[in-house]
Amino acid sequence: MTNDGAAAFHRIKIRVAALVLDGQDVALIRRTNDRGATHYSLPGGNVEPAEPLPDALRRELREELGLTPGDMAEEPRFTWLLDAMVTRPGSPPPRKLHLVYQVRLGHGARRRLKAFEDDDAVGRGEVVWLPYEQTGDLALFPPVPVAALGADGYLEGGPAMLAAVNDTNYRWI
Repeated sequence: MTNDGAAAFHRIKIRVAALVLDGQDVALIRRTNDRGATHYSLPGGNVEPAEPLPDALRRELREELGLTPGDMAEEPRFTWLLDAMVTRPGSPPPRKLHLVYQVRLGHGARRRLKAFEDDDAVGRGEVVWLPYEQTGDLALFPPVPVAALGADGYLEGGPAMLAAVNDTNYRWI
């Protein structure tokens, strides 16, 4: 990355996201852009100034999925940290540190969750549930290895710090 590229990412934002798991299925937000390209994202969003990380995760999951702490079978588990300096069309390019957690749903919680997520910045997205093993070829952001989860749905070893992504190794659709 050139010095000009580095200057574009001088601001840092922290984003929390979650692998929300119901058995072998993971919740993803699917959006299609005006060129017809489909993009998936993990539920989550930016941490507000002075907001504790656990509070930010709970708030984002409530806003995007309607998920409450009572819907969780266990406390969220920190899983991955991803450093992203990716230019996203239509938005300023802050560097984002993505803190990704695993959240397991309790019995019957999925049927109470939202089917759509509305975001003022990127529009409406459909909440879809896919087997996590089938996510490897999706245009996913943040680009975390969801398909690498073990047979029990938990990460088996591997580093929590993922390789950084930037405009040379990731292309926003």
